[in-house]
Amino acid sequence: MQQPNNVLQDSAELPFPAIRDIKATSPFRWFASGWRDLLSCPIPSLFYGFCFAAMGLLITFVFEHAYEYTSGLTSGFLLLGPFLAMGLYEISRRRERGDGCSLTPTLMVWKRNAGNIGVFAVVLGVIFLVWARASLVVFALFYTEEMPNLSGFLDQVLRFENFEFLGVYFAVGLLFATIVFAVSVVSIPLMLDRNQDAITAMLASVGALARNPATMMAWAAGIVIMTIIGFMTFHLGLVVLMPIIGHASWHAYRDLVEPLPHP
Repeated sequence: MQQPNNVLQDSAELPFPAIRDIKATSPFRWFASGWRDLLSCPIPSLFYGFCFAAMGLLITFVFEHAYEYTSGLTSGFLLLGPFLAMGLYEISRRRERGDGCSLTPTLMVWKRNAGNIGVFAVVLGVIFLVWARASLVVFALFYTEEMPNLSGFLDQVLRFENFEFLGVYFAVGLLFATIVFAVSVVSIPLMLDRNQDAITAMLASVGALARNPATMMAWAAGIVIMTIIGFMTFHLGLVVLMPIIGHASWHAYRDLVEPLPHP
């Protein structure tokens, strides 16, 4: 496996990231590598897993009687996942370098390229806010009854008369999720590893999706399935599954992006 550069370059001096063609089965290897990273660095990895689980539980309890907000915020939780997983990327990066497992250096890793990571966070935040608003609009226009509460959500929403609502709601959600996935496949790893600027990193991510559509669809499906399992276990599954996804995302970056040539 290619080792990361020891010295970060100025983003203006960096070539545009070269994207590799990879096999459709690669996501299985990435998840396996993520599991190994979790086992090698359990304490810092599980710290971030508990953070994800706590956020999910907080969203659920705070908005227990306003599920239209909960669904939007849960989607936002997924949209902001690449930003929240920075510490997990750094754990994998440090393990590659042989720097050992330590939580403290990962907590402020965003400072390494704060300006560009901030730009990326703003982009994701704007998409999240638009999606949250779109979620409310879809509920208002297509839902046939009063807003559902959390306890009766599935029973109320999965009725035949709400079929049109479900189709529109998931179509809109899929659109936003696809946009976020396209711009975030390798964005933050590039910004952390190479000091890459935000625009170039997002364009490289779109390029990775365009060049390897089958592999990226399999990768996205794996992430969605594991995340759903995490939520279905009352968020407790997120404690383990989110660190695996975060570590695996770092290994996906390593496979998708050609390393910089040695000076």
